[in-house]
Amino acid sequence: MSHRMINTNYKILIDRLNRFPQGAPSSPLLYKILEILFSEKEAGFVSLLPIKPFTAEKASAIWKLDITSSRKILDELSGRAILIDFNQNGSQYYVLPPPMAGFFEFSMMRTRNDINQKLLSELMYEYINAGDDFIRSLFLQGETRIGRVFVNEPAVDDSWELHVLDYERASEVIRTASHIGISVCYCRHKMQHLGRACDAPLEICMTFNTSAASLVKHGFAKKVDSAECLEVLHRAYEFNLVQFGENVRNRVNFICNCCSCCCEAMIAAKKFGMEHPVHTTNFIPEIKDDSCTGCGKCADACPVGAISIVPAGNINHPKLKKALINQDICLGCAVCKRVCPSESIILRQREKRSIPPYNTVHRTVMMAIERGNLQDLLFDDRTLFSHRAFSSVLKAILKLPPIKQAMASRQVKSRFLEAIFSRYNI
Repeated sequence: MSHRMINTNYKILIDRLNRFPQGAPSSPLLYKILEILFSEKEAGFVSLLPIKPFTAEKASAIWKLDITSSRKILDELSGRAILIDFNQNGSQYYVLPPPMAGFFEFSMMRTRNDINQKLLSELMYEYINAGDDFIRSLFLQGETRIGRVFVNEPAVDDSWELHVLDYERASEVIRTASHIGISVCYCRHKMQHLGRACDAPLEICMTFNTSAASLVKHGFAKKVDSAECLEVLHRAYEFNLVQFGENVRNRVNFICNCCSCCCEAMIAAKKFGMEHPVHTTNFIPEIKDDSCTGCGKCADACPVGAISIVPAGNINHPKLKKALINQDICLGCAVCKRVCPSESIILRQREKRSIPPYNTVHRTVMMAIERGNLQDLLFDDRTLFSHRAFSSVLKAILKLPPIKQAMASRQVKSRFLEAIFSRYNI
């Protein structure tokens, strides 16, 4: 195959990936990353796959290959965590995850010899950090974010315990998951290859439900039960790591335990704090000035630099210091409260409670509407839209506020959707 054809395959694949609400801006670095993860032929195959879950029979029809050959290709890609495979109602399905949170991370969630992980780490770091395009595309477009922070549960006072809803608890995600997998942290593993990793635990990345089942099946995650996963969560608390997970209320697919130095969500939150790249918790810490000693432990522990140590303004003790919280960029993770030796930090509820999307479909639809590519979810030209998939997306749209529905209707330019909105008086 000619070099021109190779480039064409990767270009088409990049175009395909950018049909996701969270895509990957094209660059020479991205081409090099994809060349490590995909062969030229695989790039061509994957570029033709639907955005939505599909069967081997569907891929066979798209690729114009026999079912045995198609299934072999799909299983090979699933075995490398390029695709996620799962069983639903007795049928085997496959889905192409986005680059992040998706196959970028999966590629580094175990030590492997089939790819050059050091080179991949260097390329990914440069691609993500050399410019702002990827971070802005992933974290800053639209209002609906890919991830949200979970409150540090041991730091919540008994008086506030009833105010923490189930979907705000990482422990509840763990207890209710159908499958649980623990993997190597992509972020710290990548930084380890660069000689810049911190001393936080490596095997601490949590995946759940369908994603966990596939990653465990192919050796990218270790299967654990809820009790073992809760032990991992408490270890993360001990290292003052922040729980950053999928921004949904039901069937969360991942929770990362993030440090401020290696993890991209925290790095984005520090770099673009005022633009709120990560959904915060519904809590905000508050300093009790009468007991704060200005020791600085909270400032050191804050993952996004939201706390500074300033003069206390006490004329009798001019050297006295106190902590000051920048509430505009605070994540509400409560790590600061956990480390305060004088118990001078309390939590209170934010004035406006943030409610995550119901599930992954709901979040994806919200993000697609805000980013202007809802039509890519509704009308995918690589495959006929199944009634089930269409129904799930449509239900998500009908749950949206009127202004979001209007945006969806304008994007799709469909009399059908307008008629549906009208019928339900929404």
